[in-house]
Amino acid sequence: MRMFQIMVKVTNPADPSRCFDERFWVDTRALYSFVPEDRMAQIGLAPLHTRELILADGRRDRRLLGEALFTVPALGETLTCPVVFDPTGSLYLLGATALENFGVDVDPATKRLKPITAVIGGFIGSRQG
Repeated sequence: MRMFQIMVKVTNPADPSRCFDERFWVDTRALYSFVPEDRMAQIGLAPLHTRELILADGRRDRRLLGEALFTVPALGETLTCPVVFDPTGSLYLLGATALENFGVDVDPATKRLKPITAVIGGFIGSRQG
């Protein structure tokens, strides 16, 4: 799939006045979203956990993980999303977890996000009575 960019506003949930807007690469092969750690620090976001990750080049690394409010103006919605604190100077990536949170899929032909209908539960969850 060809990658493309969209605008995302990243906000500190504890202090909504602290935020920034940035162009993110939409990357369906990345589980989490990634933001350079210096930008996270600028808006006062602290990590909550660490995660072991396999990077695109195959290396394993432990990275800090936190939560931020993501606003995607094209969708008109704001949601809390997990975000990996990436080294300063790294790319901004919007990963699969955020895409699922927003209930969208990627249309590679139009380079846009398109709403999808969520499936709730499986066979047993959909049984009546």
